[in-house]
Amino acid sequence: MAELLRAPRQLAGMSWLRRGVAVGLLALSTVAVSAAAAQAAAPAVAAGATTSAVSATPVTLVAPGLGTPRLLTPTVVTGLWLPTATIPPAPAPSPSPSPSPSTTTSGNVSVSVDPSLGKPSQTVSIILLLTVLSVAPALLVLCTSFTKIIVVLSLTRNALGTTTIPPNQVLAGLALFLSLFIMSPVLSQMNDAGVQPYLKGQVTQSQAFDAGVKPLRQFMMKQTRPAELATMVKLSDQAAPATPDDVKLTTLIPAFVLSELKSAFIIGFVVFIPFLVIDVVVSSVLMSMGMMMLPPALISLPFKLLLFVMVDGWSLIATALVQSYH
Repeated sequence: MAELLRAPRQLAGMSWLRRGVAVGLLALSTVAVSAAAAQAAAPAVAAGATTSAVSATPVTLVAPGLGTPRLLTPTVVTGLWLPTATIPPAPAPSPSPSPSPSTTTSGNVSVSVDPSLGKPSQTVSIILLLTVLSVAPALLVLCTSFTKIIVVLSLTRNALGTTTIPPNQVLAGLALFLSLFIMSPVLSQMNDAGVQPYLKGQVTQSQAFDAGVKPLRQFMMKQTRPAELATMVKLSDQAAPATPDDVKLTTLIPAFVLSELKSAFIIGFVVFIPFLVIDVVVSSVLMSMGMMMLPPALISLPFKLLLFVMVDGWSLIATALVQSYH
């Protein structure tokens, strides 16, 4: 390295001819050393080496006017003139093909619906159960005896004059279990006619629905008044059905609800009469005694409760409600 650094100063004192010869020899030596270094570095590059410095046979550089011959190793010349040897980058991995939309990448979850009379899978049964549970409140309120029972119980509470006793939760629970008691034969028929054959794979979904809804249709048709049914048929702008089975559910359900409300109000009127008589008697007595500032409802409430307990009012109302469906 020191000899190469002193070479420009020695070339400065030469004539132009000798200077040109020396530069030419230096260039030829550099090319030879570069070729030797490249051949020596090829095995190292193939083996994963990342450096360009290699060992090779020293090259003798003789130039006129530079004094004694100088030995330049390929390592020095390569470090000065050759670019750094690098390993070519590995080819980028080709992207794996994305799965097609029809490929299932999940686990063993599958939904199978066989159009034939095969047994439905467990997944389909769970989906149907969740669907029934989601529409159960509407079915419970509109297609059963729950509507009439809850209205009658609410009117009875208002007739007693206790606006919050019994609480709404108690009335709703009593109405629910009375409805289940009344509807238990219908629910059993629906289960035997539609649900069980479908779970056993004996009928299709449409056949199971038609067979299961038939007992409920008969129950609602029996409790629906002809006047309400005729009103709904007229409002639907359809021809009068020839048979009860021809009545659509969208026409039968509102007619059934209207009939239930009418029956509930009739029962509520009958329940209200005894308590109304007590209110009138108590108000007359207070007026005759000149006790204008004393609320009549406060005085009449104990007498109402006494009368209701003496006649066993809750049992009478429950019995009347249950017998109205038989």
